[in-house]
Amino acid sequence: MNLVYRSTRNGEETATASEAILKGLTNDGGLFVPDTIPKLKVSLEDLQKMSYQEIAYAVMKEFLTDFTEEELKNCINKAYDDKFDTKEIAPLVKVGDAYYLELFHGSTIAFKDMALSILPHLLVTSAKKNHVKNEIVILTATSGDTGKAALAGFADVPGTKIIVFYPKSGVSPIQEKQMLTQKGDNTYVIGIHGNFDDAQTGVKKMFSNKDLAALMNENGYQFSSANSINIGRLVPQIVYYVKAYTDLLKQGALKAGEPMNVVVPTGNFGNILASFYAKQMGIPIGKFICASNKNKVLFDFFQTGEYDRNREFYVTSSPSMDILISSNLERMIYRITGNDAKQCAAFMNALTKDGVYKITEEMKKGLSEFFGGYATEEETAAKIKEVYEAHQYVMDTHTAVAAVAYDQYVKATGDKTPAVIASTASPYKFTRSVMDAIDPSYDAESDFELADELNRISGVKVPKAIEEIRTAPILHHTVCDTEAMETEVKKILGI
Repeated sequence: MNLVYRSTRNGEETATASEAILKGLTNDGGLFVPDTIPKLKVSLEDLQKMSYQEIAYAVMKEFLTDFTEEELKNCINKAYDDKFDTKEIAPLVKVGDAYYLELFHGSTIAFKDMALSILPHLLVTSAKKNHVKNEIVILTATSGDTGKAALAGFADVPGTKIIVFYPKSGVSPIQEKQMLTQKGDNTYVIGIHGNFDDAQTGVKKMFSNKDLAALMNENGYQFSSANSINIGRLVPQIVYYVKAYTDLLKQGALKAGEPMNVVVPTGNFGNILASFYAKQMGIPIGKFICASNKNKVLFDFFQTGEYDRNREFYVTSSPSMDILISSNLERMIYRITGNDAKQCAAFMNALTKDGVYKITEEMKKGLSEFFGGYATEEETAAKIKEVYEAHQYVMDTHTAVAAVAYDQYVKATGDKTPAVIASTASPYKFTRSVMDAIDPSYDAESDFELADELNRISGVKVPKAIEEIRTAPILHHTVCDTEAMETEVKKILGI
C-alpha cells in the first residue's frame, strides 16, 4: 500500500512519494510529511551484514512506496558508486570518547552529497512515473554546501535545469569557487546581496507564486527543489544513521537494542530530523543533541519554546549553519501539534508576519528527546585545536560546533551513552578557519597553500574536489539584489 504524504499546512493536500519529490513544496508553501513513519522490516542483526546500498534500499523502500524495486535500486546504485572515495560511503571513526560519522566522502566533500547524489535520479524517475512533459527547473537556495552538491548532481541531467542562489559574502572561498566553476549547460549560479535566509525566502516566494507557475507551465517548465525541504532529500539522510548504528554494533560499542546518542550541527534542521525519523523506524536512539553556532535560534527555541528570528544575523566560520529560519523544523512542529495542519500553519504565518511564534508547554514535552547546545567562534576554534593535538584528527568547523555541544551535553547530564557526531564537511572545505584554529600563523597563506599544509599535518590526501578547482575558470558571474531574483530566473528561462 502506498504511503500518503500530506501538507504540514493543509491536511487536505496529499501526494504519493513521487508526486511529493516532484513538487518539493506543497501548494500553500508547507512541507510534505508521511502520514506515518514506517518501521524497518529488517532486524538489527541482518542490517549489520548489509552494504550501504542494501541498507539504503531497506530504508527507502518503506518511504518511497510508489517506486518499483527495480526503479529504486537503479537510483541507489547510480548514486552510491565510485563518486565516493570509500566503499563504506559513510565511515564511522572513533576519536577519543566519540564516534565521528564522516559524511564528506562524496564528490563535493560535504554531507549534502549523501542525498544529492540520489535526488536527481529520484526526480527523473518521478517525472517519468507521473508522465511529466515539462522541463524540471530545480530552484535552490544554499548556505554553501547544498549548492555545489545539487549542481554536481543535476549537471547535464536531461530534462532539468538547476538555478542556485547563494549569499555572495556568506560562504567560504572554497565553497564559492566550487559553485562558480561548475560545468554543465543546464547549471546557473547567482550570488545575492543578502544572507541565506534572504535567498531561501526569495526561493520560497517563487515556489508559491501562482502567476509565475502558470507562466512557466505555458513555456514548458515547472519548479522543483533540491533543498532539504524536498522529501527526496530527507529520506536518503535517514540511511546513514541506520548505518552508523550497525557500525557501533560491529565495533562492539553497543549490543543490539542498546541506544546511541546523535549529535548534529544544525542549520535547516533536516539532518537532525532524519536521525529522529531513524528512531521512529526502530533504530535505538536516546538523545538528539542539536548543535548551533552563534546564530543560536534553535538553542533558544529548545530552552524557551519560543522561536524568534528577530535578532542579529552573524556570519561565522561555520557558514552552512548561518541560518535564522530552520525550514525543516516545520515538520517537527507539525508532529508535536498532533498533526494539526491548521495550528502548524498559524505558527508558520506568525513566523512570516512577526518573525516569532511560541509553542505550548504540552508541545514542548514532544521535544523532550532533544538537547540544545551551541558553540561560540572561540569554542569552535579551540575544539579543532584540542582534538588535533590530542588525536591528530582534523575536523571542520561545523563538526567542531557539534563536538562542543556534545561536551556540554555530557557535562550537563553525565550521560556516557556512545555518541555519533555527524561530521558534515571535510576540513578541506574550510581550510582557512581550520588551519587558523590550529595555528594563527597559517593565515598568511593562500587557500590552496593551506590545503597543501593541511595534507602535510593530517596525512589525509587532498580531495579531488579541491584539486579540480585549483585552476578551473570561473563560469558563473551573475550577482543580484534579492528583489531581482525572479527577474533573473525569467531571464534564464527566456520567459
